[in-house]
Amino acid sequence: MKFIRIAVIAVGFVLVWQVVIYVTAVPPYILPAPSMVFRAARVHSVSLAGHAAITLAEILAGLLLGTLLGTASAIVMIASRSLKRWLLPVLVMSQAIPVFALAPLLVLWLGYGMASKIAMAVLIIFFPVTAAFYDGLRRTQPEWLELARVMNAGHLAVIRQIRIPSAMPAFASGLRVATAVAPIGAVVGEWVGSSKGLGFYMLHANARMQIDLLFAALAVLAILALTLYFSVDIAMHKLVYWQKEDEKEEKESGK
Repeated sequence: MKFIRIAVIAVGFVLVWQVVIYVTAVPPYILPAPSMVFRAARVHSVSLAGHAAITLAEILAGLLLGTLLGTASAIVMIASRSLKRWLLPVLVMSQAIPVFALAPLLVLWLGYGMASKIAMAVLIIFFPVTAAFYDGLRRTQPEWLELARVMNAGHLAVIRQIRIPSAMPAFASGLRVATAVAPIGAVVGEWVGSSKGLGFYMLHANARMQIDLLFAALAVLAILALTLYFSVDIAMHKLVYWQKEDEKEEKESGK
């Protein structure tokens, strides 16, 4: 049902797009018609697929590394108050400086390859995963912690067997947010300095006034981002299966 709604929204968006062009008679070099964009995507499908594969690899690598780093940081902060005092300012500072301003430095330090784009994605993904997971770990039900204390459970055992399972719904929410913003890091890195990827391809098309090809690359990027988001969303629903049962019980009790 969710995918049907997305398809209906997409079709509606294309129809509105076509109506706007018909009513305003906007020139194609400003806003090309959907038919022109589809034609450009078909003609340049091979090159679009190649650049899309590069961008997807950057996003996936950044998502994996950012998730691992964010998860580890959240666990370290909940496990040690002294380390939390050191890590929390670093976490805040990582978001105080706009990642767009860091992009030229990352390209300068890590080169024009995939490393700088992955680093950009990691910087964007790191914060929502860490913040959401740490908040979930911190909000573990006091009754469970009290029961673990009465049973003389060790600190690490409490984290592993009580806090982490309890925080998984929050982790899933943070990962969904991170997945939605992950393409930003990769594309911004490609805009600053790259010779491959959809971001580079969009700049290349814009410089040659191939606006239909620019929109085609943008559409491919949107499809990649949506596919990745819903894949992670489905995976999180399967991983945190008890959250779905809790939501169902809440709805039934509300009735």
